[in-house]
Amino acid sequence: MKTFTVEYPESVLTTLKLSSESFEERARIAMAVKLFETGHLTSGQAAKLAGISRVEFMLSCREFGTPSVTWDREEIEVEFNLDSQ
Repeated sequence: MKTFTVEYPESVLTTLKLSSESFEERARIAMAVKLFETGHLTSGQAAKLAGISRVEFMLSCREFGTPSVTWDREEIEVEFNLDSQ
């Protein structure tokens, strides 16, 4: 597995009232959510990047304002049998 380092000022921790461990975990999840939101990663890939389970990842999406599922009109109609009404 590859790694990379992100430098951040201590003031970020003070402003957010987070420990460095909590901040780094949130940043990792935020990065994964954004890559999922933009369609660059699947939810499973993003969860792995975030270091959490897929279920935890899907639930975390809401915290970042990202829908965990996006359906188009046709998918909604099929799912809810709207075309037969």
